[in-house]
Amino acid sequence: MLSPALASSLLVVLGAAGVNAQQRQSLWGQCGGQSWSGPTLCVEGAYCFQQNQWYHQCIPGSGPSTTSPATTSAPQTTLTTSRVTSAPPTSTTSTPGGGSTTCPAIPGGLGSPVSNALNDPFTFHGGGKVTSKADWQCRQAEISQLLQRYELGTLPPKPSSVTASFSGSTLSIQVSENGKSISFSVTINNRPSGSGPHPAIINFGSFGGLPVPAGVATISFNNDDIAQQQSQSSRGRGKFYDLYGSSHSAGALTAWAWGVSRIIDALELTRAQTNIDPTRIGVTGCSRNGKGAMVAGALEPRIALTLPEESGAGGAGCWRIAAWQKAQGQNVQDSTQIVQENVWFSPSFNQYVNNVNALPFDHHLLAGLIAPRPLYVMENVDMEWLGKVSTYGCMGIARKQWQALGALDRFGYSQVGGNSHCSFPSSQQGSELNAFIGKYLLNNPNAGNTNIFRSTQNHNFNLDSWSPWPVPTLS
Repeated sequence: MLSPALASSLLVVLGAAGVNAQQRQSLWGQCGGQSWSGPTLCVEGAYCFQQNQWYHQCIPGSGPSTTSPATTSAPQTTLTTSRVTSAPPTSTTSTPGGGSTTCPAIPGGLGSPVSNALNDPFTFHGGGKVTSKADWQCRQAEISQLLQRYELGTLPPKPSSVTASFSGSTLSIQVSENGKSISFSVTINNRPSGSGPHPAIINFGSFGGLPVPAGVATISFNNDDIAQQQSQSSRGRGKFYDLYGSSHSAGALTAWAWGVSRIIDALELTRAQTNIDPTRIGVTGCSRNGKGAMVAGALEPRIALTLPEESGAGGAGCWRIAAWQKAQGQNVQDSTQIVQENVWFSPSFNQYVNNVNALPFDHHLLAGLIAPRPLYVMENVDMEWLGKVSTYGCMGIARKQWQALGALDRFGYSQVGGNSHCSFPSSQQGSELNAFIGKYLLNNPNAGNTNIFRSTQNHNFNLDSWSPWPVPTLS
């Protein structure tokens, strides 16, 4: 009997043989995976990337080479390029261009401390350099593993059973794993009329803040139902922990990302009923829920557009920059404070909050897990407590990962001061937010400029001094 992965690969090959030039999947659309019966070839300028055995996606490019990244003498292991697994598998992983790639093993320990700078995205934890897009997929998998190990907690793989039903505006989701079952629901509002299927944006919490243009549905996600975030006493409470146990290492942010993945699973199962296109899904949230949107975009590769608003520390802000500000006497939320406020992170993070320079990552690398998919970060409050400097510096440096991939038109950072918390300034709507949604959810390539990095604030912050590493051109 063929393994599921091999069977999936054969389905892609056999399917591709019978697909003519007119039957090609659009950019960011699904192009393969277990039980997939649709197009397996992508439109010109894109190739079919095997995220995992269940889901392959059309992403920009012609497919990376299979050249192994240069490494030190550290041992080698084969590592999945999916960013949603919790441990390196031992089987060969297919690359987007066909064949397989061997990634460097992740060394134990934290590595050398990095202070007054941010970790190099283009150097593996063991010292080898990222020189190609194939290397970049390995590096992203490595970064995801390190983030889960030291900060976020383990993200479980897809459960053994996910079923769904749709009635009225309610999408009901049932999940089973290891003899336990949970169910939760989300509400789909503003479903566009017409043949569809249509794009949608998942919003953490009740929908509000972002003005969503016509043609895009909204999905209200009660993330607190999946993992509570009321206080320190909330740890281990919520339906995620009912399924996996209250002692699971995942913090609330990781549990919410898992919940978003199950919503997308359900949309794939009910596409005919909801008329929602599961390949054109955005995710958003503000403040603490903006942190959730950022982490969901990083850990779930099926998200087509990530839209965090005022996510601050634990989202678009970097730990090292906040610590540097705190050392200068500025009143800014840093890692030592945030772990006392709530249970967004794994308990394993607590031992590093007083020494963030020791961590083998920072949140510019969390953002980089999204690259080259589109990311538009909004920070609109003048309060330094909420990270106007740490997000400006962190995302200014994160942007260099999109630069290396030739995808600057998929990265946006916009900081407009003078607004109340979680309000949305009209100056960002037409030329920025609508451009991102239009281009990457409504498939309108002429929706506007999406290469954005701007702030109305004056920052005494040198981006280049905090990123002293070269930016390669990855091909």
